[in-house]
Parts: sequence; structure tokens; C-alpha cells
Amino acid sequence: MSEFDFSGLLEGGIIVLAALILWLVARFLIAKVVARAQKGSTLLQSQRLRWAQPVMRNLDNKRRAQRADTIGALLRSSVSVAIWTVAVIMVLGAIGINVAPLIASVGIVGIALGFGAREVIRDALAGFFISIEDQYGIGDVIEVGTITGTVQSVGIRITRLVDERGVVWYIRNGELAMVGNRSQGTYVPPREPAAATSLAAQEEDSK
Repeated sequence: MSEFDFSGLLEGGIIVLAALILWLVARFLIAKVVARAQKGSTLLQSQRLRWAQPVMRNLDNKRRAQRADTIGALLRSSVSVAIWTVAVIMVLGAIGINVAPLIASVGIVGIALGFGAREVIRDALAGFFISIEDQYGIGDVIEVGTITGTVQSVGIRITRLVDERGVVWYIRNGELAMVGNRSQGTYVPPREPAAATSLAAQEEDSK
């Protein structure tokens, strides 16, 4: 305890206060960006960016809000982890604790967690790019393998959809190697065999 620097408590308190202010400002800015994204932007309506307009598909309010919420949640989590990790290390250094062994151990633990959680990281990255690229969204009818259903939600890690039988499916985003979106294209449902037979019979009768 003789080596403990009590005078560093004041410095540590200032660091925590600064980190709290920075965290609040970051969350405020992210909330503003998310709110603006939910309302839409007129940036692409500029004459200089007309070349990009065909690439941007019109999105309804629910789709736009869902994408903005997904990206905002990822940004808030990343910013919070970064700010408070740095703040804790700086506070420990300010009160006289040698943080070099701690940083080394954190690095080793981080590597171990990285190997153990690589599937979770892959799912999160896949969910982020699904939202950014607008591959599909809430209300779209998609085909995933042998499953066809309507998307109920697109999260950072899980996509939830319900099929025509009412079964709710939870699919990890990292497992979606190939997805067909019926709502984006000009999908034409196949003709039912009974309907085709009835139509052929009607044509024969008309002859």
C-alpha cells in the first residue's frame, strides 16, 4: 500500500469524467446520424450524383429504420468498448498500477476469445454487411436453402423469418452463403399442377 499513489485518484477521476463526457457525446452523435438515416437523405438527388441513383433501391420507412438501428447498435457497442477500455487502462496507470502485465494478459485472453468466438464475429460482420448492402430486409420474402419465408427481423447475428406454415426460423448470418430475394426481383410463382390441368381442360372444351 505504500507504493499506492493516492494522489493519482484525482487524475483517475478526471480521466473517468472525460471518458464519460466523450462517451455521451459519441452516443449523441451516433443517435443523430441514425435518426437522419431513418428519415432518409437527399444527398443522392444532387445532379453530380445522378450516376449512383440507379444503384440505390427505394426503401420503405420500416426497412430504413431497421438498417439504421442495426448500424447504430454496432457503432454504439464498438465506441463504448473502445472508450472504456482505454479509460480503465489510463486510470490504472494514473493510480500507480503497472499496466504492462495487464495489457499482456488481456492480449492473450483476447487472442483466446478471438479463437473461441470467431463464429460470433463472423455472424456479426455478415449481419453488418447484409444491412449495409441491403441484401434483404423486414417484409422481404427470401429463399434460404430449402426454406422460404418472410423476414421478420435482421439482427447483428441472427436473421428471423417465418415460413408459410407459421414456423419461425432463426438463421445465423454467417451461414447465409446464398440467399434468394423474391421481393427484389420479378419473381413469378410456379403454376400449380391442378391449376395447369384445369386450364388445359378448359382449352380442350373451348375447342
